[in-house]
Amino acid sequence: MIPFSPPRIDDRTVKAVEEALRSGWITTGPRTKEFEKRLAAYCGVERVIALNSWTNACELVLRWFGIGPGDEVIVPAYTYCATANIVMHVGAKPVLVDVLDDFTIDPEAVKRAMSPRTKCIIPVDIGGLPARIGEIMKIAEDATGLFTPKLNLRTDGTNPQMRLGRALVLSDAAHSFGARIAGKSVGSQADITGFSFHAVKNLTTAEGGALAFNLPEPFAADELYAFFNTFSLHGQSKDALAKTQPGAWRYDVAFPGYKCNMTDLQAAIGLVELERYDAETLPRRKSICARYHAAFSSDPRFIVPVLRDEQRESSYHLYMLRIAQATEEQRDAIITAIAKHGVSVNVHFIPLPLLSFYKAQGHAIDRFPATYAQYSREVSLPVYFDLSDAQVDEVAAAVKGAVTEVMG
Repeated sequence: MIPFSPPRIDDRTVKAVEEALRSGWITTGPRTKEFEKRLAAYCGVERVIALNSWTNACELVLRWFGIGPGDEVIVPAYTYCATANIVMHVGAKPVLVDVLDDFTIDPEAVKRAMSPRTKCIIPVDIGGLPARIGEIMKIAEDATGLFTPKLNLRTDGTNPQMRLGRALVLSDAAHSFGARIAGKSVGSQADITGFSFHAVKNLTTAEGGALAFNLPEPFAADELYAFFNTFSLHGQSKDALAKTQPGAWRYDVAFPGYKCNMTDLQAAIGLVELERYDAETLPRRKSICARYHAAFSSDPRFIVPVLRDEQRESSYHLYMLRIAQATEEQRDAIITAIAKHGVSVNVHFIPLPLLSFYKAQGHAIDRFPATYAQYSREVSLPVYFDLSDAQVDEVAAAVKGAVTEVMG
């Protein structure tokens, strides 16, 4: 059986984790801090904070920005539930909008959805292809006059909504670490970018996530890092590493924070992954996707994904193939037939309006025709470092055979 997306775990990974274990630092420590520095350099920003998941990291952002009941956050209807769940967690309303044919959020739909209650826009990079962040940023900036900040968010004299003066753009880059926009790594385009290092991601720390800060003045990257470091550790003024300095045991709690720090065990894996990311991981994933392109692009039964255009290049996280004339039921039957050939595939994602909770909130899939059109025909093919060329060819043959079997 060809699996869908196993992580790359080799002797280097095992040795790095063993060294972390033997060092005595198994919570947040020197490896996490080093990982953050290297992530920041990779993304081209001053500061990155590593945390335990995309979900918790980005929820902290919404809470920091003071988003809550009565506020709206614009998200695409086509995304994983985490994007909207964090909006529900803080008591705000997710406002769903449709997507383009490349699966990413439609900027024109975002523009139409803007209101005085809009406090944040969360564009989502799907399959590794970045959303049109430049257009989304311009929409947020052009809607400054529409923005209504909350006046009393902080007792310490700071108010991020008043300082920014517009809706925050929080990029969901869970799929796109290593993707590029206008030649620059994803992370330096939106106000804040959230990454995922989950087990199936291009770069994994087993579980984990990170925030890359790119807010304009008067925000300072060091201040943001310090705040989120405290926020992610119960509001405690010192982390475990800082308390190891001579005589530095005493700490304070500035406010009731949360607990979502990254550990050095996770960072040990991430450091190995990051060191070989551009030299090994991305080239191999790109080669696999190019081989799929060669197999499917000239066959009219298929619609191949956009992997790059004049501004954007994917991180090659997923190969999101569409069956051109398939209904949702036929697509599902094709997946079953592929499995009989010993190949694991997936679907990314079930749109929010088709999930029981969001359907019950009044979201109907017929209001998002492009979302449904992409989802109903989509099949994600295996892409991972150890997938051989022969296996890629086997996957392609299995998919073509399954489509013939189901659709003739």
